[in-house]
Amino acid sequence: MKVIVSSLNRVGRLGRGGARPAALLLAVGMLLPAGCGKPRGSHSDVSADLPSVQVRLRPVESKPFASVEEVVGTIRAKLQATLEAKVSGRIDQLPVALGQQVKRGELIARLVAPEVRARLDQAEAGLQQAERDWKRLSALFDQQALTRSEYDAADARYQVAKAEVAEAQAMLTYVEVLAPFDGVITKKWVDVGDWAAPGKPLIDIEDPAALRLEADLPETIASKVRREAQMQLRVDSIPGELSGTVKEIAPTADPVSRTLRVKLDLALNPALRSGQFARLLVPLGESTSLRVPVSAVVLRGQMEIVFVAANQRAQLHLVKTGRRINDEVEILSGLENGNVVVVEGAGQLVDGQPVEAK
Repeated sequence: MKVIVSSLNRVGRLGRGGARPAALLLAVGMLLPAGCGKPRGSHSDVSADLPSVQVRLRPVESKPFASVEEVVGTIRAKLQATLEAKVSGRIDQLPVALGQQVKRGELIARLVAPEVRARLDQAEAGLQQAERDWKRLSALFDQQALTRSEYDAADARYQVAKAEVAEAQAMLTYVEVLAPFDGVITKKWVDVGDWAAPGKPLIDIEDPAALRLEADLPETIASKVRREAQMQLRVDSIPGELSGTVKEIAPTADPVSRTLRVKLDLALNPALRSGQFARLLVPLGESTSLRVPVSAVVLRGQMEIVFVAANQRAQLHLVKTGRRINDEVEILSGLENGNVVVVEGAGQLVDGQPVEAK
């Protein structure tokens, strides 16, 4: 107050010789409440007025867990094929639809290929002529009216004619494309009226009853995987973890990606579909980490908060969490081993609030 009075005296003297006394008086007036008012209550005074809350407590523990690395992969069918025509022709029938179940030997497509039929007719005509020549020359050979070389030439022509007929008959069967195994139609590349030719895909088919996971392992962790080993994987659309058996491991790494392809056979699961995204869990060994129950972590905006009980009060700690392991979560920073945290009722607490253990 002495300072304020001295300032007022100086203002009085300045008022007689200048034009700024009003501004200074205003500044001094703003200082009076701060200098003469009561001090504000401290944080401890505020928390002291809060009611005590009964909570459930649990100490923070450092627990071992299996360290794993997730490697992305794709679910694929073990049996899958892209069907093509072996002869050229116009597609006359295509009695299948996407998603349709087909049996082995069932008709997939039928072609119209008149040149194949013409080739068979030509081969059969040649066979008839060769057979007549062979029978006539055989009779002459039996009468010793024909040399051995002439008979052998006629017999060779007859055998060639029979082979040509067999080849033409086989080609005629190629106008029908049949399912090579039981499966489901996954893609149609053509439709009725399109032109089919060798090398041009017609239909994709796969067996959904036998699925596997294909994943590319970084070469740094590929040594952790062995054939016939049981490994865990996750699929986002399926709760929990699935298991698979390692059946194939590529012997060499891809020179570009530095990865090795691994294939796991999966048990039959109606929720699995070919083409689904999956994560393979590759075990790297055992390590330890601080863990608390998931219920102990409170989310407020972008902050993760845990309340530590100390001296019968809740102390707010900002934490950083890691992976979730069953009903617990890993604490990367913000807590120490042995801290006692609130695991039930933490969502209603404020920093410094009195707490009682249930």
